[in-house]
Amino acid sequence: MLVLGIDSSAVAASAAVAEDGRLLGEFYMNTKQTHSQTLLPMVQGLLQSLGKSPGDFHRFAVTHGPGSFTGVRIGVSCVKGLAFPHNTPCCGLSTLEAIAYGGLGQEGAILCAVMDARCGQVYNALFQAQGGTLRRLTGDRALSIQQLGEECRPYGERLLLLGDGAALCHKAFSPWGARLAPEAQRYQRASSVALLACEETRPACSPAELVPVYLRLPQAERELKQRMEQKQGGISL
Repeated sequence: MLVLGIDSSAVAASAAVAEDGRLLGEFYMNTKQTHSQTLLPMVQGLLQSLGKSPGDFHRFAVTHGPGSFTGVRIGVSCVKGLAFPHNTPCCGLSTLEAIAYGGLGQEGAILCAVMDARCGQVYNALFQAQGGTLRRLTGDRALSIQQLGEECRPYGERLLLLGDGAALCHKAFSPWGARLAPEAQRYQRASSVALLACEETRPACSPAELVPVYLRLPQAERELKQRMEQKQGGISL
């Protein structure tokens, strides 16, 4: 199975191609340019280097959230555009699962994938590295760093922190033994997305069915909701 994986859910963006569980190539960029500028040229350059075209692929895969609202939408839109001409099946993967994949070699470790969600919260999911696979322990959720620390404290040194919120949590969790993953293994990569999507049991959908998955409303919608609640609260009957 030939799979193209894309990630643009955070500051960096990447594209990768895997075939039957073997990584063929990956392009990665971490610049101040927006993903709308870098992602498609990166995909085109990767396919050209490998001698592939969009019609060659059996699946397209993308991190569909959580993450940057704009970044996630760009990634999903890119995959839909590539998939529609041949109605190629698509896989939407949790960004947190892609992050946890970086710790797959840490057998028995509790992999704490955590992204900085701002507003005093993090996006998080817990996994366990077991026999070369990821075993999910929780669903994707948004919660405070304090709540996450209280839940994870019993794991002690077994807990390995990954993701762009890992260093932030490590400051609070290190006194009871939580470990910080090395920089090279800490973040989501398109290679993880492509390799996960190579799994035969991984669910796929049509390009039309592929949509972003948000754990919170976008900031503009949250602010509008707050203003509406304040306005309604000020009305006296």
